[in-house]
Amino acid sequence: LSETAFLRRQDDGDWSLRWFTPAVEVDLCGHATLASAHALWEEGLLPSGDTARFQTRSGLLTAARDGEWIELNFPATPSEAAQAPEGLLESLDVQALYVGRSRYDYIVEIGSEDEVRALQPEYGQLRRVRARGVIVTSRATTPGYDFVSRWFGPQSGVDEDPVTGSAHCTLAPYWSSRLDRSSMTAYQASARGGVLRVALDGDRVRIAGRAVTVLRGDLTA
Repeated sequence: LSETAFLRRQDDGDWSLRWFTPAVEVDLCGHATLASAHALWEEGLLPSGDTARFQTRSGLLTAARDGEWIELNFPATPSEAAQAPEGLLESLDVQALYVGRSRYDYIVEIGSEDEVRALQPEYGQLRRVRARGVIVTSRATTPGYDFVSRWFGPQSGVDEDPVTGSAHCTLAPYWSSRLDRSSMTAYQASARGGVLRVALDGDRVRIAGRAVTVLRGDLTA
């Protein structure tokens, strides 16, 4: 799995939350936070109508139910234009319309959704780029979506993540300024794929997705 979440109940009712890839601990993770809230509600550890409050390395994060969706409230991590580091564009084999650097990742805008979907990175070369990972994005041409993306993180032990909520903390401010709108629908075009509703709200990003339980088990010492 791209990330595993570890939860511990605190005395004040909040939950301590940490995330680990197969290789490293990360500072922010969307889908594992979504899964954590879903699991707490499903297992009866948190009343279904309550907001989940998580204390993390990125501060307080919350998750609340919105019908069939779960909405996360995360810090925005906007990018600034940057020179592409050696090997980045070569490993992706793309022509960039924009290269930027956020707190965690490089972001690369390319010309079309078809190009995003067709990407086949050279992971050995990409692994040498000094960042948590790389977001590749474009405007969407598929009806119903505003932009598409993929996220690659061989540096963090994850060649490609199926859906990356934390990347949308960078994508939301990026596309909000280009599309002149604060609320958008995004599609992450991995092999599995995923739909996200995102909204820029000042220095925060609201990210909504869906969750379903597929496995239950016990770990024993």
